[in-house]
Amino acid sequence: MLSVAVMVSGGGTNLQALINALKAGDIKNACIDLVFSDNEAAYALKRAEAENIKKICVPAKKYNEYEFENLMLKILDENRPDLIVLAGFLPKVPDKVVQSYRGRIINIHPSLIPSFCGKGFYGIKVHEAALKRGVKITGATVHLVDEGIDSGKILMQKTVEVKDDDTPLLLQKRVMEEAEHIILPKVVNMAANGDIRLPIV
Repeated sequence: MLSVAVMVSGGGTNLQALINALKAGDIKNACIDLVFSDNEAAYALKRAEAENIKKICVPAKKYNEYEFENLMLKILDENRPDLIVLAGFLPKVPDKVVQSYRGRIINIHPSLIPSFCGKGFYGIKVHEAALKRGVKITGATVHLVDEGIDSGKILMQKTVEVKDDDTPLLLQKRVMEEAEHIILPKVVNMAANGDIRLPIV
């Protein structure tokens, strides 16, 4: 059974997609054993509580970078997840954590990397940039996490059509529903069942 830790900063819609996929049997041989957040107000923590999933919050604003890194690593080492899923987790994962769990941390990003990714591209800002650029196709990417920002190996992508009357919010919702919530559970299921071998190289 693959032990999964999900790291979140906000609403937790991708966390909910994983929970729903587990309940539906679309993810087999896995369980979410930990939800970790840097934000005390994250609705994702309420989602975890509703499902009786262990939740831990380390508010990033209360600690310096060194303290936050060491607290995160301590919590992960105590829980020993096989796979760490960043599902709308805003802080950059500290290098020490990446090195300790190399090949076992994945992220969902709301664009087709290498488009609209890297520093400053997160949340609604990604979709604002896509519309400003005038692209006709966008999507989402699941990728391996390394020491960079959105720079790790691409594991899966799914395209989404950009419509003429799209607003950033409309596009964000459709990318979530038509791409993020589909490919993230798929990759977790593949990792749980040997289609993706951990650690990923």
